[in-house]
Amino acid sequence: MSTHVIGTRLRKVEGAAKATGRAIYADDIQLPRMLHAKILRSPHAHARILHIDSKDAEALPGVFGVVVGTEMPTRYGIIPWTQDEQALAADKARYVGDGIAAVAAVDEDTANLALQKIHVKYEVLEALLDPEEALTRNDLLIHDWHPKAAQKGNITKQVDLSFGDIDGALSGSEVVVEGDYFFEGTTHTPIEPHCAVAQIDERGVLTVWSATQVPHYLHRELARVLEIPSGKIRVIQPTVGGGFGGKSEPFDLEFVVAKLAQKTGRPVKLLYTREEVFYAHRGRHPMKMHFATAANAQGEITGVRSKILIDGGAYASFGLVTAYYAGQLLTGPYRFPTYAFDATRVYTNKPCCGPKRGHGSVQPRFGFEVQLDEVAEKLGIDPIEIRRRNFIGDFVETVNGQQIGSNGFLQCLDAVEKASGWKSRFGQLPRGRGLGVAGSMYISGTAYPIYPNDMPQSAVLVRLDRSGMVAVHCGASDIGQGIASMLQYVAAEELGVALDHIRVFTSDTDLTPVDLGAYSSRGTFMVGNAAVEACRKLRTQILEAVAESWSVGPKEVGLADGRAFYLRDTERSLPLAEAFHLTEAKFGSLAATGAYRTEKLGGDYRGGTIGASPAYSFTAHVAEVSVDEETGFVSVERLWVAHDCGKALAPVLVEGQIEGSAYMGAAEAQMESHLFHASGLHRGPNLLDYKTPTSMDVPDIQALIVEAPDPKGPYGAKEAGEGPLHPAIPAISNAIFDAVGVRLRKTPFSPADVLAGLIAQRG
Repeated sequence: MSTHVIGTRLRKVEGAAKATGRAIYADDIQLPRMLHAKILRSPHAHARILHIDSKDAEALPGVFGVVVGTEMPTRYGIIPWTQDEQALAADKARYVGDGIAAVAAVDEDTANLALQKIHVKYEVLEALLDPEEALTRNDLLIHDWHPKAAQKGNITKQVDLSFGDIDGALSGSEVVVEGDYFFEGTTHTPIEPHCAVAQIDERGVLTVWSATQVPHYLHRELARVLEIPSGKIRVIQPTVGGGFGGKSEPFDLEFVVAKLAQKTGRPVKLLYTREEVFYAHRGRHPMKMHFATAANAQGEITGVRSKILIDGGAYASFGLVTAYYAGQLLTGPYRFPTYAFDATRVYTNKPCCGPKRGHGSVQPRFGFEVQLDEVAEKLGIDPIEIRRRNFIGDFVETVNGQQIGSNGFLQCLDAVEKASGWKSRFGQLPRGRGLGVAGSMYISGTAYPIYPNDMPQSAVLVRLDRSGMVAVHCGASDIGQGIASMLQYVAAEELGVALDHIRVFTSDTDLTPVDLGAYSSRGTFMVGNAAVEACRKLRTQILEAVAESWSVGPKEVGLADGRAFYLRDTERSLPLAEAFHLTEAKFGSLAATGAYRTEKLGGDYRGGTIGASPAYSFTAHVAEVSVDEETGFVSVERLWVAHDCGKALAPVLVEGQIEGSAYMGAAEAQMESHLFHASGLHRGPNLLDYKTPTSMDVPDIQALIVEAPDPKGPYGAKEAGEGPLHPAIPAISNAIFDAVGVRLRKTPFSPADVLAGLIAQRG
């Protein structure tokens, strides 16, 4: 279909406010009589809490309230079946940094002083920091409160699924490559630390402002943990300064400010320090992975087996989903005739891991794409060619029951092959310089909501005003990815209204319909579909009212550029404000809702719905690296990134998402590691010691948009926020092999590991 606004190069709605400093973040909120809260955190990785004495803290001038875990005993968690956290630990501290008690005082200095006056008596326990040890230590349970603790041990979730005769495939194929891979844990490092503000008003309504990605889920958990009717709670998301998955579940600070606001009768704010962000993190899981890939002589995959051990940290978080994602999302863009995966997520006494951009599937994608290059090497097949030969196709079903719609992966391969000069340069650059390729597939939203229900996952309300203004209300969370902009563009496209006549209101549970939040790349697909539906309902009414006024048919009226016009004679037109008047006179007050409703998807087996999505995006990367053989230092010179987003509703935003994803992947490949001392203490919980690339380290990234429109997406759109990250890491590893013949199978690709490989190569 032809479009006027969709597909054009537009700016972000909030861009100017952010650039000029006018955007309001959670820490910018200042309320009369507001108190400042701080959390006392455990110095031990594993310890029973025997007694807490807060009398000295409460007596300190300027302290207005103290709260401990026994005052909020209800366990919570983002996944209903694995709720194992408390707002403040009441029985045990399970990692260094676990919240134990909190205070509210007139200022942060007084609150910090009060923390020193809270006396906690601990029984220090042995800490389990290695997932392999935790897996076997049934004598030492991190969650011994659980009714099934003796049966479960320290396992959060174990998944073992097989599709087809995998043993036959491995034993009967011409080539089998087998090996171990390791992905080190990483964290999100958003510019904005977590922050929350709470206030109880004169009606007894609790309002919480939070830098969250999931206002709806936070709203639900506040009601459960604080035992307040959900109708007496309001959650507002201000501007968010980056999330990347690190703000996609409730955190202790939101419960703490709410409880302290209840106790003190005053507004309360809590801003994490940067060190607290590192301990709270919910970052990417460390994974120990073993893959075996079988292929025939032509390079066609005949079977894949994976076994993965996942270090989950102290709590479940999204871990149940992580264990499934580690296997379920590997079965595209390549055809797997047979497949088996075994994934086990284990509790350890370290900060809890959770979703980080590309949740659960970045790590296995790294291992598999490196192994696929090893298969190609063994068979003497070009790495891009072997990926073409195994292309799964479009509108097909994967071996594990996922329904793939449109698939532009071959176009992605063509785009990066051409842009990088692959045919004339791969394997032919001077030693120390190399090219590598990798591909991937990712979801456009998870098919099912986190808690079982038949209600819409996303809803949008659109109102028309007599002035010609349009108001779009949606509970979606804009964390920088551009949801508010997308809503504005859809309204402009469907209603013909100028962009500056559209106001978007998001993420306020009192004012907007429910949306489940910013995770799993669901925004453009699900929120976009809901917005299109709402706008088209109003468009139908406008066309009917104008057509009646002109004595023509509704199909003879168009809406564009702020006017309604007669398609057979465009000189005949009227401003949209007048069209709205005619429509309101005919139909009454003008408002309409749209919704995205879950459809049944996924394989017919336990866990078959996890990883199921209404549409999948596809990506291919080529990386170019240079390797200094004296130091082992790897420099990523260029990344060519081709991403099939279905339809780029806003190309500038899509390019930004592609570049941001590729940058994050390159950072994890080269530098990032979330490491701990033997005591469980973080090795460097700050932005100096935790290494991320600066502007001087960012490779030249070329974003190449590929459009394979999906019939289910709004205007054919699919996701663009997380999928482009996945191939970056294996493409860089494969490029290092092309450069110096060293195969790196664990992240990050440190100079020491490169040198070790070179030394082994030289004998």
